[in-house]
Amino acid sequence: MSDDTLAVLAAQEERLVFSRFDNETALKLGIHLLTAARDHALPVTVSVRRGGQRLFHAALPGTSADNDAWIDRKSRVVDRYGHSSFLVGERFRAKGTTFEADSRLDPDLYAAHGGVFPVIVDGVGPVGTVGVSGLPQADDHAFVVEQLEVFLATLS
Repeated sequence: MSDDTLAVLAAQEERLVFSRFDNETALKLGIHLLTAARDHALPVTVSVRRGGQRLFHAALPGTSADNDAWIDRKSRVVDRYGHSSFLVGERFRAKGTTFEADSRLDPDLYAAHGGVFPVIVDGVGPVGTVGVSGLPQADDHAFVVEQLEVFLATLS
C-alpha cells in the first residue's frame, strides 16, 4: 500500500463530513445505502450507528449473520481509532504487518477490513459509523464512500 493510497483514504475522511447527524439523518442515510445496494443488486448488510446505538440495520439477499458480525467487528475498529476500518488496516499493512498481528486486539471483536466509515460531524469529530459488509473489503469501502458523497451532496 502506497503513501498515496493512505493519503487518499485520509482525504476521504476530511471531505465526507456532516454538518449535523441525528436519528432522522441516520435513517435517511441507511435508506439511501439500502436503495443503492438494491439498485446494483449487491448482497450487503447495511448499518448506521451513532455512539453505541444502532439506528439503521438491513440485510439484503445473499447475506448472513456472518455479515452482521463483520459489521460489528469493523465498527469497533472505527469507534476505537476514529478512522475508517479500511484506513486502519491499510496503515498496518503499510508498516509491513497486519492489524491482527500487531494491534493486540481480539480478532473475534475487531476487524480492520474495509467497509465501515466514521460518521464525522464538522466541529465535533466522529460520532458514529456507517458501513456495509458482503463484498470484498475494497469494494465495501468504495461503495460506502461513493454513497456518502452522493448523500452528503443532497444535504447541501
